[in-house]
Amino acid sequence: MHETALITDPYFIHFFVLARHYALDNLCAIVDVNRLGQSDPTMLQHDMEGYRSRWAGFGWHTLVVDGHDPAALLAAFEEAARTQRKPTALLARTFKGKGISFIEDRPDWHGKALKKGEEAQKAIDELTRQLKPGAVEPEIRRPEPSVNGARPVKAMAPPAYKPTDSVATREAFGAALAALGEANPLVVGLDADVKNSTFTDKFGKQFPGRFFESFIAEQNMVGAAVGLASTGKIPFAATFACFLTRAYDFIRMAAISHSNIKLMGSHVGVSIGEDGPSQMGLEDIAMMAAQPGMVVLYPSDAVCTHRLVEAAAAHRGPVYIRTSRPKSPILYGNDEPFKIGGSKVVRQSQSDQLTIVAAGVTLFEALKAYDQLKEAGVSVRVIDLYSIVPIDRTTLLDSARATQGRILTVEDHYEHGGLGDAVLSAVGSEGIRVHKLAVREIPHSGKPDELIDRFGVGARTIVETAKRIL
Repeated sequence: MHETALITDPYFIHFFVLARHYALDNLCAIVDVNRLGQSDPTMLQHDMEGYRSRWAGFGWHTLVVDGHDPAALLAAFEEAARTQRKPTALLARTFKGKGISFIEDRPDWHGKALKKGEEAQKAIDELTRQLKPGAVEPEIRRPEPSVNGARPVKAMAPPAYKPTDSVATREAFGAALAALGEANPLVVGLDADVKNSTFTDKFGKQFPGRFFESFIAEQNMVGAAVGLASTGKIPFAATFACFLTRAYDFIRMAAISHSNIKLMGSHVGVSIGEDGPSQMGLEDIAMMAAQPGMVVLYPSDAVCTHRLVEAAAAHRGPVYIRTSRPKSPILYGNDEPFKIGGSKVVRQSQSDQLTIVAAGVTLFEALKAYDQLKEAGVSVRVIDLYSIVPIDRTTLLDSARATQGRILTVEDHYEHGGLGDAVLSAVGSEGIRVHKLAVREIPHSGKPDELIDRFGVGARTIVETAKRIL
């Protein structure tokens, strides 16, 4: 860890508190207090008492050692192993470039390589002279692979929704996660103080030993999920989609590492209603789809949600599931299959003139528009694009070509980087005309149906746009 970041970064501050709160006596943080940053010395430089008092103030057992003394380091590790009911911070006082006269403790060498030739050879010679005569290279044993002792995985219970049910996809996610936890002991849940809104509390109550409360610290939540994934667990971390922006640096690094984390962002779009724009996730598809290897899923009903949670757990790599606040009808039968990279054509005929592509709450707006257009003698095709990344390019192209090369997308998301752009990227090179309906301004607070209509992603706008296109 870098010592300046530890003092100033809210993530680390909450990390201090969380580790002490859970009495993590098997945790030892090693801090390289080397005095220098990249462009200037750090704020406290080598004020070891300053660092010690800060860590101790957060309830950590704190040890100050010479970071260049192996015996002192080993003794500190042994003391950390004996410490109970609190984590340990090992503050190692070090010098950058230790042992090389023209580099040691100098601020202008950050990230620089030695020049080949005389400079590199001088450094090698100086380091070589410090070796003890006859010193033997130590043997470093490879650690044994970790064994978590998990039971064999069994099949996840299927959904059991009635056609007359009305269920929010965020609620269906909570139920599906609990069912998944029953089937697979590797599944763990993480929350950021919104479990009664994301419905992850269902999992937490059923499996308290596999549920981790991060409080209002989304970076910590995603960071812990990455750590759990590295031990072989399958972590599902859930919060409001808008709050995941706080953890984007960690999401980015998780994607670079191809970490097996599963993220759920709820309360997306203007359809959340009265809570207003500060709580509306309107950029999350763009945020997640920008990361290489990230699967982006957007279920429309409870059955689809259940099946996509199951698919996310089986997929190796990061997955983002987008869920909505309003209750929605059951669109699919409980035995309907869903796969990552797929889509569903929910309305079609031989005379279709336009393909409407939607997902989530706007799928139901598209179905309302379908009925209204049908009454007006206009036949359209409707696709549920529940998998945005990877995208079902084949079905999109086939449908567009069957409807005179015309697609209309509609999404409860800002226009840039959302569902519409994903469709355009998939089929635009084939000469398909893609018309996009999306939220194009900062929305206001109001009733969900009013906001969906006011900001241009409702049935009325779909009908008007379809007629104009045709």
